[in-house]
Amino acid sequence: MARIKLSVPEHFIFSAKINIRISDINYGGHVGNDKILSLIHEARVLFLKEHQVSELKFGEVSLIMSNVVIEFKKELFYGDPVLIKIAVTELTNVGFELFYVVMKDDETIAALARTGMVCYDYEAKKIASFPADIKSRFQRL
Repeated sequence: MARIKLSVPEHFIFSAKINIRISDINYGGHVGNDKILSLIHEARVLFLKEHQVSELKFGEVSLIMSNVVIEFKKELFYGDPVLIKIAVTELTNVGFELFYVVMKDDETIAALARTGMVCYDYEAKKIASFPADIKSRFQRL
């Protein structure tokens, strides 16, 4: 299988500092691949909160993650402070992508990731339109 290579956007609009917890460490003594997904989820929740929305209250709809790509670069260890930067990309009529750079304190890139976020109506069980007011705000970021 070919190695995935993500292209890093030029403009990031949010960052969060998170310390690696002991529960993030796997049997190999470093952060497990599943925990990178948890770390970017935490950063995404903080990003959305800064914009007065959440995954469940995104205007009159909710958000679901339709896909995720993670490119691992370097190991992370217990206690490492990491900075996770977020960029909003690929806005559509029903969602957007978030791009993440997970960096060690010394600015070494440990992982790159991209998540597809889709607006969703849980009551109707179907994809919904991107709320116009939030889309407008995100386009200005």
